[in-house]
Amino acid sequence: MSQDTEYTPPKVWKWEKASGGKFASINRPVAGPTHDKALPVGKHPFQLYSLATPNGVKAGVMFEELLALGHDAEYDAWLIDIGEGEQFGSGFVAANPNSKIPALMDHTTQPPTRVFESGSILLYLAEKFGTLLPTDHGARTEALNWLFWQMGSAPFLGGGFGHFYAYAPEKLEYPIDRYAMEAKRQLDVLDRRLAESRYLAGDDYTIADIANWAWYGQLALGRLYDAAEFLQVQEYTHVVRWAKEIDARPAVQRGRMVNRTFGEPETQLHERHDASDFETRTQDKLQSS
Repeated sequence: MSQDTEYTPPKVWKWEKASGGKFASINRPVAGPTHDKALPVGKHPFQLYSLATPNGVKAGVMFEELLALGHDAEYDAWLIDIGEGEQFGSGFVAANPNSKIPALMDHTTQPPTRVFESGSILLYLAEKFGTLLPTDHGARTEALNWLFWQMGSAPFLGGGFGHFYAYAPEKLEYPIDRYAMEAKRQLDVLDRRLAESRYLAGDDYTIADIANWAWYGQLALGRLYDAAEFLQVQEYTHVVRWAKEIDARPAVQRGRMVNRTFGEPETQLHERHDASDFETRTQDKLQSS
């Protein structure tokens, strides 16, 4: 569709052609599996099925933070290649009927507990291990405020701004302007909060920071959609300060690598089954062996 052509919606929408753009081959208007494929199960209590998109990064960072804190949270992280439609395999759909990464199976319960949606995974693990979520009523509520703010806001950043700015088959002024405005408004919301608080819920680092950093922190660090200059992210000085502080955490650096299939080979750990994999199983090591 040309930018100069006005679109008149039909009375009844029908799926008659691919949507276009980078993910056209996997977008469809129905749910459910497209093929039979069981999910692999490793040796650890927790089985993560993911990809290092911002939503997937949340889960990897959470597990690495738990391990850094000394919790018995060992996990296997299996790669789900969404570009190849692996999220529509029968096993993955059983773990997450919405066919979106990440999905988690907790084998410490019988039967195993499925956990899907990244915010739910963060909250589930925080409550299971009693950490990274304040126990004080006010601070806990504030952390949950910002956790659910991210869950509601980031689709406008990713599916809105990210799609039309980076992935759509045509650059259209109206949707790019509309979602750029919203992305900058969201950055301003965070910047105002972080002007008065070290972290989103107060003085302590929580799952609210993990969730928001994966999207807005990486945006502020110039890692999303090649849009840092376009959005002038350096203007949000408090967000940048917060993003850099979290980025320096060793657990965050490890978590970003989990199920990562892009970027420099040394930053890619396609699967994670042991802590030593960060030293021995990154793509640069595998390619040189």
